Parts: sequence; structure tokens; C-alpha cells
Amino acid sequence: MLSSFGSIVALLLGTAFLLAGSGLFGLLLPLRGGLEGFSTASLGLLGTAWAAGFIAGCVIGPRLVRRIGHVRAFGAFASTGAIATLISGMWIEESVWLVLRFFTGFTMAGAYMVIESWLNERSTNETRGTIFGLYMMVTHAAITGGQMVVVLGDVSTPFLFMVTGILFILALLPITISTAVTPAPLATVDLDLKGLYVNSPVAFVGCFLTGLANGAWGTLGAVYGAEIGISTFEIAVMMSVAVLAGAIAQMPAGRLSDITDRRFVMAGIAGGAALIGLAVFFMAPRTGPVVIIMTGLYGLLAYTLYSIAVAHANDHASSTDFVKVSSGLLLLYGAGTMAGPILAGFAMQGPRPESLFLVTAGAHLGLAVYAAVRISRRSAVPVEEREAFTVLPAERAVTPQSVMLDPRADSDEGGGMDVQEEEASGEDDSRSDEKVRETAAT
Repeated sequence: MLSSFGSIVALLLGTAFLLAGSGLFGLLLPLRGGLEGFSTASLGLLGTAWAAGFIAGCVIGPRLVRRIGHVRAFGAFASTGAIATLISGMWIEESVWLVLRFFTGFTMAGAYMVIESWLNERSTNETRGTIFGLYMMVTHAAITGGQMVVVLGDVSTPFLFMVTGILFILALLPITISTAVTPAPLATVDLDLKGLYVNSPVAFVGCFLTGLANGAWGTLGAVYGAEIGISTFEIAVMMSVAVLAGAIAQMPAGRLSDITDRRFVMAGIAGGAALIGLAVFFMAPRTGPVVIIMTGLYGLLAYTLYSIAVAHANDHASSTDFVKVSSGLLLLYGAGTMAGPILAGFAMQGPRPESLFLVTAGAHLGLAVYAAVRISRRSAVPVEEREAFTVLPAERAVTPQSVMLDPRADSDEGGGMDVQEEEASGEDDSRSDEKVRETAAT
């Protein structure tokens, strides 16, 4: 048991650096862009470009990893991300940032998949739940820590861009020197929209609308804070509190959904998030502590919805379809994160920056109403036949490999590939990584 956990320390350390860099960069760009006079619509497009790159990375990344191997692929992904962040600090221009943000999303998806597939390879049926829990803890702590780094430097200088680049490079060190066995080839995802909707209409709509709201807030929350005049420190605290509040609330909300109709829980939470969003819009708070409290309450509710939606979908799916269903839903969530920043960016160009919360409230209200309607159309799955709820990282995009790391996934599932197919497709990959491991060992 201890040896299993000891072998993933390097992987979790690399994850921490990677997510810290991503958290810092995601907060730094809108703050610096606002100082440079970028429109909120342009800043919203940065979030859309990142989400588009991330989805492209989930689809194309596995082929690249199979071709050059996990170690080399991770090195390429992390170093490309570092280059993109450094160029962003050197070249302050909207169109350049959009292109770089797309490539950053692409490289982050690839890097996440390498780490998550490696963690999955090091997991057993006995340790999978614990390793998944450790990964979630590292995820939340690293994102929060990265966001708080923004207070250590001046947003108007290249310093924080350089720190971000350093964090990405630091993520390389534990991974490239790790002697952990290289995992099997990465799984690809086939998106069956019709099948996903037939399986669970509420989860289908819920994942898209939740992605829309979370994408809008995650991309433009810092812009909202800057436009209402709170300090950089308060903006960092605001964004971090929303993430941590959502992480804390996921388990109680999930356990509640385990003992009652998950659609009731989704409708109630989405309705509550919509009310908070409307309250922020109409009350228009301008003092830091009040804003932090209200946005913390928003995150407390908003960041629980994705995990409950996925659990609800898997209640209706065969256990052998867990990876397929969950992977399809995460791509729907990603599509929502592409749409949200665009809508919120244009909405915030009006007279009030609080218009951001009109977009999130609209998405959450739509989910609440739709879930309530569906309750009368389909009976709930009996409690004893449901899948157990598991926390998922809704504050950032997730990859198909994180789905396979989930304790609910059968460790023998290979994303639709049988063992012989994996061996054939991964033969060159294994040879290239074997050479790297032999070099590291010597």
C-alpha cells in the first residue's frame, strides 16, 4: 500500500506545479487584459479559445502521445505551455493572446491526460478511491495556491508571466525523472449526442448549462472584480473562495443526492445559484468582504452541479458504459465553457459588470426549470440501484483520463479498445518510453 502511494508522489508534485501555473495564468490574463483596455468581449473570447483548445487536446492528444510516448509528450506539452505564457507577457495584443490561449488549452489537456493516465496505471481496485481523492485535493489546493500568487507581483509587469512559465517548467522535473511504469495508450472519446440525451436528458442539458455558467464565471470573474474596484488581493481571494466553497460543498450535496431524487437536488441547487446571481446583479455590492461572501455562496452551489449531473447520468447507464457516458458529458461541459465566456463578455459590455451574473443566473434557472419538468416525465432510479456519488473537479475542464481514474470506472475498461488493440497501437509508444526509462535508471 505504502509503495503504491510512494510511486505517485512525483506525479502529484508535477500535477501541483502544472495546476498552480494554470490557476495563476487564468487569473493573470483577464487582469492584465483589463489594464490594457481589452474589451470584456475580447476577454471572454480568451476563455472560449482556451476551452476550444482543451477539447481539441482531448480528441487529438491521445494520438500524439501514442506516436512519441508519454514522457516526451508531457515534455512537449508543458514546455509549449511555458512558451505560450512567456510570449503572452512579451506580446500584449488581443489576437496574439487568442491564438496562444488556444494552444495553452490544447497543451494543458495533453499534460493532464498524461498525468491522469499515469495515476490510473498506478491505481489498484483497493487504492483507486484514495488516489482519486488525493488527486482532487491536489487539484483544489494547487489551483487556489496559484491564484493567490497573483498578489505577490505587479500585474502590469512581465514578472507574473515569468513566474507562470517557471511553474510549467517545474512540472516537467518530477514527471521526466519518475521511474513509474509508463501507462497504456490513452483512450479516445466518441461523442454520441443522441445516445447521451436518451440516457439522461437532465444530465445532458445540465452538463452543458453548468459548463456555460462555470465558464463565464471562471473566465470573467476577475474582470468583474476589477471593474467594481476591489483590490487584486480581494479578487484572488474571491476566486479562490468560490473554488474552495464548491469543493467543500460537493460531498454533502452528493450524499443528499444519493438518498433522494438527484433531479430534486439539481433543481434546488441550480435555483439557489440563480437567486444568488440575481441578488448580486440587483444589489451590486462594491465592498470586498461582501463581494467575497456572495461569490463564495455562489461557488458553494454552482460547483456542485456537474458532479451530480454525471452521477445522475450513470444511474441510468450500464456499468460497462461508465467511461463512455462520463467522457461524453465532460465534452458537453467543455462545449458549455466555450459558449459561456462569449455570452458573458458581451453582456458585461453594458453599463453594469454585474451582468455577468445575469448570464449565470439564466443558465442555472434554465437547468432548475428543466430538471423540475423532467421529474414528472421519468421516475427516479431506486436508491439501491444508483451509482455512488464521487467528487469531480468542476472548477477546471476534465479529460477522459480523469474519468478512467474515477473509482466508479472499471479498471479493465480501455476506452473501447481491447487488449490486443492496445498492444498493437501502443507498441511504438512502449518502445520509445522504455528507452527513456532505461536512460533515467542509469
